[in-house]
Amino acid sequence: MTRTYVIDGAEVTGLDSFWRVIGEAVNGPGGYFGRNLDSFADCLSGGMGTPDDGDFAIEWRDHERSRTALGRDETVRQLQLRLRRSHPLSRDAIQEQLDRAKAGLGPTVFDWLVEIMEERAPGALRLL
Repeated sequence: MTRTYVIDGAEVTGLDSFWRVIGEAVNGPGGYFGRNLDSFADCLSGGMGTPDDGDFAIEWRDHERSRTALGRDETVRQLQLRLRRSHPLSRDAIQEQLDRAKAGLGPTVFDWLVEIMEERAPGALRLL
């Protein structure tokens, strides 16, 4: 039987709140299911609250509200944070992504999350 985890898009106001919402959806109040893109991808691969057989769905309700909250402004903010913390050899590539985001180009934080879910848990994501 497929286990369904529900993300309430109205509660997603930025990437930090997304980590809380997905953590609680999968593992209950205060639950963990990643706090950055890499750990989120790892969690989707199993062993962090989802069934071992991979039979689960993520139902993202009111996802358009989340798409807005995780849109251009949040993408610029996240890339600025990434740039400040990055290794000097990575800065040019991140700066290029940041410049594109400021120009309204390229994927958003919402797109990053959806791509990770589709890659690590194919067919599990349901955008409602």
